[in-house]
Amino acid sequence: MAKVLVVDDEPSIRELLVAGLRFGGFEVSDAATGNSALAAVASVKPDLIVLDVMLPDQDGFTVARTLRARGIDTPIIFLTAKDDVSDKVRGLSVGGDDYLTKPFSLEELTARINAILRRTNFLATFLVPDDEEVLQVGDLTLDKATFEVNRGGVEIELSPTELKLLQFLMENPTRVLSKEQILDRVWHYGFAGEANIVESYISYLRRKIDNVMPPGATAPLPAMIHTKRGLGYILKPAIEPPAA
Repeated sequence: MAKVLVVDDEPSIRELLVAGLRFGGFEVSDAATGNSALAAVASVKPDLIVLDVMLPDQDGFTVARTLRARGIDTPIIFLTAKDDVSDKVRGLSVGGDDYLTKPFSLEELTARINAILRRTNFLATFLVPDDEEVLQVGDLTLDKATFEVNRGGVEIELSPTELKLLQFLMENPTRVLSKEQILDRVWHYGFAGEANIVESYISYLRRKIDNVMPPGATAPLPAMIHTKRGLGYILKPAIEPPAA
């Protein structure tokens, strides 16, 4: 049974979410403030956090930033009253995995929770080793057994969602992938027009993959992730690996 932590300062909303998610088969804990949420994460160790942006002591963005700074990568779904793209992008930039604008249905929240849990469940569905245990494109490698990413001899730390996105790009090198294809494969459901989440995560990935500075180098390695305007994104080798 997956453990979900619900953080919202409005008692009626919090109680509704707790009851509904428990009925949906989750083990649910709750908190009403940012500080109590941080304490609950440490004690409960949830599999996912449903986090309201507006809290009385510190906002949800600050809570998420604190968790990520502590090395806690538990998936976060933000709840926000503002249907503002900049607010949503800010949530993603501090380490959020998804967002819902109030009012929303319990069915939609449950669907998004299940989708995130599917893509972050390493043992069942994520980067399962097969005949091709190590993906390689140029000087970039991804080990599907250890989740290690390396480029030019430099180890790169990625979040679970970034890893899943990189895996999809590396499985389709030199092929243009549309936002719709990426949403379907990485997020497992449609975002009803919210394709800017793909743009945000491609941007995060570029900062890490396309800004690698090998030891002794005077400039970063060439970019590998490219935008095909109006079409999508493509991963191409910048440097071919040496022959074995």
